Order: sequence, then C-alpha cells, then structure tokens
Amino acid sequence: MFPRPIIDPEISTLAPDFRAVSLFVDAHGVATKPLDPAVLTDACRVVQEGGPTWAEAHLSSWSDVYSGFGAKPNRTPCSAQALRKRVLKDGGLPAINPVVDIYNAVSLRFAVPVGGENIDAYVGPPRLTVADGTEQFDTIANGTPAIEHPAPGEVIWRDDVGVTCRRWNWRQGTRTRLDSFTGRMWFVLESLDTMPIDALNEAATALEAGLRTLIPGCTITLETMATA
Repeated sequence: MFPRPIIDPEISTLAPDFRAVSLFVDAHGVATKPLDPAVLTDACRVVQEGGPTWAEAHLSSWSDVYSGFGAKPNRTPCSAQALRKRVLKDGGLPAINPVVDIYNAVSLRFAVPVGGENIDAYVGPPRLTVADGTEQFDTIANGTPAIEHPAPGEVIWRDDVGVTCRRWNWRQGTRTRLDSFTGRMWFVLESLDTMPIDALNEAATALEAGLRTLIPGCTITLETMATA
C-alpha cells in the first residue's frame, strides 16, 4: 500500500487554490521499453511556439506563491518555470533518463510543476508543510554529498526523516530521487487555479499514458489533493 500524501492546514493560507494529482506506480518485476526521443522534443517545441495558453498566468501565480513564503522566484523559480526558461534559452532540454524525461515533457507541455520520487525511500508519508528551519535536506554541493536546512517559513515536501523537496517544488533531494524506474514511484502534478482543471486532468492522463508505454504491465493509481 502506498502512503497517502498529507497537506498541512497552513498551506491553505498560502495557496487556497492549490490542487494536485498524485500517480502511484508499482513497477516491481516489470520490464521497461525505450522512450521515444520525440516525447521530449515535441514538448520543447510546444514551449518554443508559446504554448500552452495558460502558461504565463499559471507560472506567474506560482511566482506570487513563492514570494508569499519568502522565496525569490527570479532566483529560485518553481520547477516548471525553470524548465521553460531552459528551453527558451537553449532551444531544448537534454535527456536525463526515460522516466525523468517523461515527466519533464508533461511539465513543459502543460506548464505545470511535476515531481517524481522513489516512494520506497520514504519513511512515513509525503507531507507538504511549512519548515521550522531545523529539517535536514540531503543534496549535492560542489560534487559532494551535503546537508542543507530550509529557511524558517519555507514550504517543503518532507517525510519523517527530513526534506524531500525544497521551496515547494524547486529542488528535489538526493535521498528520495528517482535513480531507476523498476520499483515503486510517486509522481505529483501541482497546480493553482490559473491552470484550467481540465488541463490538469489532461496532464495527469498524459503522464499515465507515457508511463504505461514506458513500463508496460505496471500498476498506476491516481489520487487528487487540494487545500480546500
């Protein structure tokens, strides 16, 4: 059984319109297939052509939310904005691994932050909460493992051990990141009300379809979350 993500009540004061879709994927013992490179290149093309229509409004809303908990969105933008900036600057996005490429493609195509985590590395359920500043965040600094701490008041995803993603969806930690796609995985698509709800559902469906193509025979369960 997958642990059910928790949204702490104080998140509703920062983003009362927050809503998300979780995909829980079990790929134990299932063979994988190669990813068609066009999945990522087509998503980059959508961005270069100015799509989707809600992108500017949605990413601007995320910048406002980041500012609301003390982050500087120009320096540390939400993950969807960071990907979009790279594509517009460099003309594309390099491949990382098939599963990351799939959720990056969905993030670009739909202008929505998407995260992918190794749920088997979690201790307790994922929790979206406000940091007190003492939590530990496993990362890499100057090529070596390091421990950071979030700023007090920063929105974080965490488990019972420490931070798994800083500044809501800005940077994932090393402890729970997806290094392979042969176990149990958790994906989360996070939106605000400037993204049409139909588009969020379409993005979740696209991610599910991509994962089923990449990992035939895997089991996928979807769950919606919201602050209200």
